[in-house]
Amino acid sequence: MIDHVSIGVSDIPRSRTFYDATLKSLGYRCLSEDATSLGYGTDRVELWVVVARKPVKPDMDSGLHFCFSSPTHKSVDAFYNAALAAGGRDNGKPELREGYGENYYAAYIIDPDGYRIEAYCSQAA
Repeated sequence: MIDHVSIGVSDIPRSRTFYDATLKSLGYRCLSEDATSLGYGTDRVELWVVVARKPVKPDMDSGLHFCFSSPTHKSVDAFYNAALAAGGRDNGKPELREGYGENYYAAYIIDPDGYRIEAYCSQAA
C-alpha cells in the first residue's frame, strides 16, 4: 500500500549519523543523498529524510511512529544500542511485547528530531 515515507528534519548531517547507524543494524542503507535529502532502503528507497523548514513537532500523544522490520532479536538489540549511541533517546528497551502478539519483539527510540521509531521482529527467539 505505501511506497515510501518522508520525514522532515532540521539537520541532515546529524540525521545521517543517526540513521546510518541505526538502520545498518536492520540491513538498510543510504541509497541516495544530496545536501537536502537522504534515501534509505535495501534495493530501493523506502524512507526519505529531508530538510524541512517546519519539521513536524514531536507529540508523544499523536500516535505517529515509524516501525522498521528487523530480521532477528539481535538486530533489534543492535538497533536500540546504535540509536542510543548516535543521539537517540530511549522510548522502550528491547523486549518481548506479548500484549502485541506472541513473538512481538521490539525496541522504541526517539530520534534527534523527536520522531518515535521502532524496530520489530516477529520471529520466535
